[in-house]
Amino acid sequence: MASPAGLALRGQALAVRGGSRFLVTSTASSDDDILFTYDCSSAEKKPQENKGEDGQPVDKGSDTILASTFSQSGSYFALTDDSKRLILFRTKPWQCLSVRSVVRRCTALTFTASEDKVLVADKSGDVYSFSVLEPHGCGKLELGHLSMLLDVAVSPDDRFVLTADRDEKIRVSWALAPHSIESFCLGHTEFVSRICVVPGHPELLLSSSGDCTLRLWEYRHGRELHCCHLPSLQEPAEPWGDKRFAASRITYWGRESCVALLCDCIPVVYIFQLDVPRQQLVYKQQLSFQHRVWDIAFEETQGLWVLQDCQEAPLVLCRPEDGQWQSVPENAAVKKVCAHLRGNWAMLEGSSGADDGFSSLYKATFDHVTTYLKKKEERLQQQQQKRRRDLPSGPNGQAKRVRAGQASRSCPS
Repeated sequence: MASPAGLALRGQALAVRGGSRFLVTSTASSDDDILFTYDCSSAEKKPQENKGEDGQPVDKGSDTILASTFSQSGSYFALTDDSKRLILFRTKPWQCLSVRSVVRRCTALTFTASEDKVLVADKSGDVYSFSVLEPHGCGKLELGHLSMLLDVAVSPDDRFVLTADRDEKIRVSWALAPHSIESFCLGHTEFVSRICVVPGHPELLLSSSGDCTLRLWEYRHGRELHCCHLPSLQEPAEPWGDKRFAASRITYWGRESCVALLCDCIPVVYIFQLDVPRQQLVYKQQLSFQHRVWDIAFEETQGLWVLQDCQEAPLVLCRPEDGQWQSVPENAAVKKVCAHLRGNWAMLEGSSGADDGFSSLYKATFDHVTTYLKKKEERLQQQQQKRRRDLPSGPNGQAKRVRAGQASRSCPS
């Protein structure tokens, strides 16, 4: 299955992925820019990856990149692909450090704050840790859920590992003893698609879900502080007003205390203001786009970068002007980055028809009682119709009922 294009940004390093490839460039406007590209199809493949636990051949995967991220300092970059590999890079200068196998296809990954480990969440509900300092070391199972994991995060002090799953739960576990659960953040009524520990406010967590809500938590105690119902923010005339959707990206801008939310099937980005003293999210604006938006990311010094399905303008930079968010005219940095993407557009073409896979995660509901009552009513009607057909007709065309007692008295003794 194809995967939509993705965007990762740390400092002025901007990485765009599509299919099995990614490229990294700088958002600086200087001319001495270095472009780094990598293709996962050329990465090392170990022979044992092609056999399952029973020794039988298994699906080798498509080399499509499933998730990617920078470390906090930007010194490292990691990705996982459809061939069940974790690939680790050093960024100064760019160099591939290792290619390691993972047990299951991954859904999300993150670096610890100390940058000594990469945490990888997979479809079976497990989180594995891989050493950064020993780039060829095997993975270690840290914790597990009973359902698919969709996102993983760590607290800024590395004390807690936060995981979001398909069964509506956010779990807060102690990093040093993951079997010890500090709290659950409960309240979502569908799968939790994304979580984000708020930079600069280590006690706060943002989460989004298939229930079309964005929620703010004090996660250590599992306390919900605020809930925004996204459908209530839409205009009545919008064609996607009756669709179910989940957020595919939550990103935060500390400079303006802004939260940007991208949903998986609608071409808009929601902008909120985080009011920390009041512990709430204030809706500010909705940014609409003519093309499908693949991903978004804040750059601390410039604003919101938007990656969209448009070869002429694959990246758009947005920032607030006089209190209103809007796209800025193409400056030297935007032109340079867009030129790199246009020159490598082949890696993004396969993402045009891809989705985030959230549509298959919604709970299927079955109303067995209503189905039973409907079938019962149909059966009773059929029985009544059969009785009417079986009754004999009288001289006037009316059904004549003959009692068993009367029939027996009329018989000769």
